[in-house]
Amino acid sequence: MRVIGTAGHVDHGKSTLISALTGVHPDRLKEEQQREMTIELGFGWLTLPDGQEIGLVDVPGHRDFIGNMLAGAGGLDAALLVIAADEGVMPQTREHLAILDLLQIPQGLIVLTKTDLIDDPDWLDLVEADIRALLAGTMMETAPCVRVSARTGSGLGDLTRALTEILSHAPARLDLGRPRLPIDRVFSMPGFGTVVTGTLSDGHLSLGEEIEILPSGQRGRLRGLQTHKQKTETALPGSRTAANLSGLAVDQISRGEVLVTPGHYQPTQRIDARLRLLPEVAGPLKHGTDVKIFLGAAESHATVRLLGAETLAPGELGWIQLELRDPLVCMRGDRYILRRPSPSETLGGGQVIDPHPTQRHKRFDAQLISGLEALERGTPAEVLFLAATSLGAATARETVSKARLEIESAAQALTECLASGLLIPLESGPISPSADVLLAAQPYWQALKASLLQTVSAYHATFPLKRGIPREELKSRLKLTQRLFNAALSKLDLAESGAWLALPEHVVRFSAAQQAQVNALLRRFIAAPYAPPSPKECQNEIGEEIYAALLEMGQLVQVSPEVAFRREDYDDMVAQVRSLLLARGQVTAAEVRDLFGTSRKYALGLLEHLDAIGVTIRAGDLRMLKNGQA
Repeated sequence: MRVIGTAGHVDHGKSTLISALTGVHPDRLKEEQQREMTIELGFGWLTLPDGQEIGLVDVPGHRDFIGNMLAGAGGLDAALLVIAADEGVMPQTREHLAILDLLQIPQGLIVLTKTDLIDDPDWLDLVEADIRALLAGTMMETAPCVRVSARTGSGLGDLTRALTEILSHAPARLDLGRPRLPIDRVFSMPGFGTVVTGTLSDGHLSLGEEIEILPSGQRGRLRGLQTHKQKTETALPGSRTAANLSGLAVDQISRGEVLVTPGHYQPTQRIDARLRLLPEVAGPLKHGTDVKIFLGAAESHATVRLLGAETLAPGELGWIQLELRDPLVCMRGDRYILRRPSPSETLGGGQVIDPHPTQRHKRFDAQLISGLEALERGTPAEVLFLAATSLGAATARETVSKARLEIESAAQALTECLASGLLIPLESGPISPSADVLLAAQPYWQALKASLLQTVSAYHATFPLKRGIPREELKSRLKLTQRLFNAALSKLDLAESGAWLALPEHVVRFSAAQQAQVNALLRRFIAAPYAPPSPKECQNEIGEEIYAALLEMGQLVQVSPEVAFRREDYDDMVAQVRSLLLARGQVTAAEVRDLFGTSRKYALGLLEHLDAIGVTIRAGDLRMLKNGQA
């Protein structure tokens, strides 16, 4: 699931656009509807032409509500920069673009709205040229521009197709096994209790598991989960998620806190970070400046400690240590925004480099700056993990080669990644930088495991009367190499029965009506055990699917295209033929026919079957036990 956000100046048609695309108007507060202005975050859901479901987050455009805009911009897969054709680029357009650029939103589209108000095509070209000039040098410099009218529907199809295209290039959200849900809404629902919402990152949540609210440290359990308005047992990374909590009241949770699973995160009141000051800020940033920091859905006051400089000029990059008034939850690599409280102004933003510095740094320490620069590039373990992520599954030797690490660093990085679970060994054997053991990046393995299990589960749902999915069909559907397929199966708890694979809990069960049909057919077999109904008669009576299930379950044994026996009768006949052969040494088809008082069709069908499975061998009209077996 992907989450898309809108950005742009007030009254440029963001909410109306979402309403036209989804059929859901995101302005849910009475004040918003009266003022025709989005104050809180609003949400809508849409299925794209390729079947992918996305969530659309409508964020406020008015300057007074920019804090809410920042809460919505975190965790986006892509952004729609909405600009009205009749007004063009406006102040909040510039500020929102700067924020999207600072947050490094990976994909974007420019949506030129209200085109129904413009009769002159040349005017639209001029507006678009102005927009292109604004985008130069930003993350959205090459973003496609789509012209739409939410009121007439013009261009909406082009917009959904463009969204489908840009999302096809968006990287998958990683499941690192450490779920984090920045809380942007807290409310109560009658009959359910406390509900929190946010965009889930870094891991998945499952019904019933214990959760913790940070930084307060209060604990509860997941009573219910919804993603994109659908109930689910598991919420996946990147999805808009609503979590129904037990054991916690609404007044115990605040927006900006983070829902996590215990043991993975610790709040911090000090952050080391890289900062990019916007070129258009009013003046240089001075050491000791009081600011507001926006990170995820959280907002806190902080004091800036400049490292290695007395001031930071507009447009410059620098190192800072933030002393937070209130604790926050963050990880290395998280993006953040800084704003001046008064007069209100977006200063800049960047990336968290160390979320838990051990001390208040000496400001002019060359060794400290060198350490921060190295940490920004990444540790050997992080470099190795990124290499493994790009490969999906590969040998240890191939992964180390991709990472271009020295042997000593690679060995330590392998040890760290294996110990932390970021790399999963899919085969047994000692692991070293030169080992041929197959490894998988943890997110890739989680996705592959889910895909394998979902494919098997879907097969059970489609063919409930089959014992499982054929091994080769499963491998073919997932387009896996034989080695990776075998390695993956060795890690999964699947029931194997010959060439079939099934979930352990899968049991073939007939409905009451189907069982009645089966019972009626089996009575015919019991009445004439040595001259039972033919396979064709069986299929006509109970249907091909139920007949195939009886064969797979072993209740019937088909010995030829025209002959099938009940399992008990088949076992009895084979035993009698074996006894006759042991006594006489050889038999004819006529003798077997007379032994069972049946017709030549059934006798020949049985004997040819025994020839095929290696019980007997034919010599003219005679049959003998193969190799003199007892």
